[in-house]
Amino acid sequence: MTSSLSQTALHDLSVQQLATALSSKQVSAVEAAQHFLQRAAAHSALGAYVDVNTEVTLAQAAAADARIASGTAGALEGVPIAHKDIFVTRDFATTAGSRMLAGYRSPFDATVVAKLGAGVAGGAPGAGMVTLGKLNCDEFAMGSSNENSAVPPVGFDAPAPVRNPWNTERIPGGSSGGSAVAVAARLTPAATGTDTGGSIRQPASFCGITGIKPTYGRASRYGMVAFASSLDQAGPMARSAEDCALLLTALCGPDLDRDSTSLDVPAENYSRSLKDSIEGLRIGVPQEFFGAGLADDVRAAVNAALAEYEKLGAKLVPISLPRTELSIPVYYIIAPAEASSNLSRFDGVKFGHRAKQYTDLADMYQKTRSEGFGDEVQRRIMIGTYVLSHGYYDAYYLQAQKIRRMIADDFQNAFKVCDVIAGPVAPTVAWKLGEKSDDPVANYLADIFTLPGSLAGLPGMSLPVGFSNTEQDRGMPIGMQLIGNYFQEARLLNAAHRFQLATGFHAAKPAGF
Repeated sequence: MTSSLSQTALHDLSVQQLATALSSKQVSAVEAAQHFLQRAAAHSALGAYVDVNTEVTLAQAAAADARIASGTAGALEGVPIAHKDIFVTRDFATTAGSRMLAGYRSPFDATVVAKLGAGVAGGAPGAGMVTLGKLNCDEFAMGSSNENSAVPPVGFDAPAPVRNPWNTERIPGGSSGGSAVAVAARLTPAATGTDTGGSIRQPASFCGITGIKPTYGRASRYGMVAFASSLDQAGPMARSAEDCALLLTALCGPDLDRDSTSLDVPAENYSRSLKDSIEGLRIGVPQEFFGAGLADDVRAAVNAALAEYEKLGAKLVPISLPRTELSIPVYYIIAPAEASSNLSRFDGVKFGHRAKQYTDLADMYQKTRSEGFGDEVQRRIMIGTYVLSHGYYDAYYLQAQKIRRMIADDFQNAFKVCDVIAGPVAPTVAWKLGEKSDDPVANYLADIFTLPGSLAGLPGMSLPVGFSNTEQDRGMPIGMQLIGNYFQEARLLNAAHRFQLATGFHAAKPAGF
């Protein structure tokens, strides 16, 4: 490492800064990879990583250094990244946080992994990022706290919850909790996540980082272990909107041959308008997001952020999203229904866990799935099977789909008078480990502000806007959510970036990291 970086810790550099340092050869990709691997090992007690392979990572880093030397580097060549363990990878195990997939190794990389890395086979070169490993998540992405993982983290002998670096007795949020923690604790400069009902935005809020879910279909779902196919969407998690823009540019784009839900919309440069003025930007403030259930500290932080936007020239517009409360019952009908179908493939026949003793095929199915799936996954499979069963499909599933369309219409009505919508990400800050473990409904209610945008397929993001000042929650991060109309990711990132230029919340880091 040269003297220009000798006084600066690599883990405090942004994705943009690391990319610049690597391309100018102030630091090598191998040095950067080694640095982050050492940090991941030193802070393994957080439980963020579930698989690392030093040999593979350093080989990727050496290949990145070779491309930099030859002048064929990708946009983010050599910058380290880690992937949520819901994306399949050739060189790392993929478990989706479940016993059902213990030891599974995919023969191919997910499209998102490939696009951020060396590139899709037979396609254009990728961004050139180096994979540090796989990150913990709720089993099959089902959860709001990252307490549902059945896979031991690296350095552990048994499954353990991921711990929030701002307070290790608190949950990090879920299901992308491992991704949020790894970024917040500077164990990786960036991570991938998936958002089905808020699983990028909520953990980003709870861990004080930035995360964005693009419009449904903008990022390929090929190689993402499916939970709810009409809702699942990949997205980046990093410390700033600027970094998220770079990552989103690399991972989005059509994948029509591999993903039937991929949109035939060209990839775009999400950094192009980051610095544009937001003078006159109309920010819709939904009254339903500021009701009695919102904690006072969250309300105060979000209101202060909205006031900051007014100082930047934006205009606040009162709006209504009248079916917000219906998003919870609608989501917990549609998502489990799709999960019960998607997870039917895990039966112990072709791959994954299989019961050791059984009498016949039916007994094998029953024992395999009972042993392989955790309580939350089994709960959602049962709910989904019920609402799809004869006699209940019309009463529950069909009605939920109709209301889903009405929720989407509410957003379109709102966007007639505003450009973006702003509000809290969650009603409270991160709660204590185990606090809601025995109350699934309490976990579900934590998603009330993120579910409507997911059901509508809209882009949404979380950005840090403050910290709690209450006695019981002092110092815990608070995030604000921005929601845009379809394909308006660049506008969201611009609004977030302008806010982050004027404030320093995104630059704060937990003590000791």
